[in-house]
Amino acid sequence: MMVTKTELIVEFVNTLHKHSSREDEDSLATPEELAGWLRRNGLFEAGELTQSDVVDLIDLRESLRTLLLANNAVEVDAGSAWAIIDDCARRGRIELRFPEGVPQLVVSAAGVDRAVGQIVAHVHAALVEGTWPRLKACRARGCEWAFYDNARNQSRSWCSMSSCGNREKARAFRRRHIASA
Repeated sequence: MMVTKTELIVEFVNTLHKHSSREDEDSLATPEELAGWLRRNGLFEAGELTQSDVVDLIDLRESLRTLLLANNAVEVDAGSAWAIIDDCARRGRIELRFPEGVPQLVVSAAGVDRAVGQIVAHVHAALVEGTWPRLKACRARGCEWAFYDNARNQSRSWCSMSSCGNREKARAFRRRHIASA
């Protein structure tokens, strides 16, 4: 099954599963895990990856998480995140081309740089298509799970109302109750 560009961004960001009560789970912690994830998503065909590649892709992933938090009205340093995305675009050698008169971005790098470029090209597509503002990261402390806000008014704040949303609303209720006592 082919995932959409926005689904790929969400899945990429969610390769780190944060837990408030136990150690985080990172699906990209080793070169082998990173290569497997990239292959499964059609972003990498063959070759060896290094720990440096892992660090670079994690930097890209966490920059995207920062921007998704910004899309959810969380105060973050979006400028630094965009600077990393910009560096990744250069690394991927993303070029504007006009095959058959139709403008499109083409990633001309090879190997892991190609995968980096393709992820950044998906970000560009989400911006152009208008889906970018709907890509968000959960506001709940310790979660930051990426999701697509499909609410008509784009008002979702949490990945799930039944887990993070209820916990956050209960915390807010307790804070208000303590403050009024």
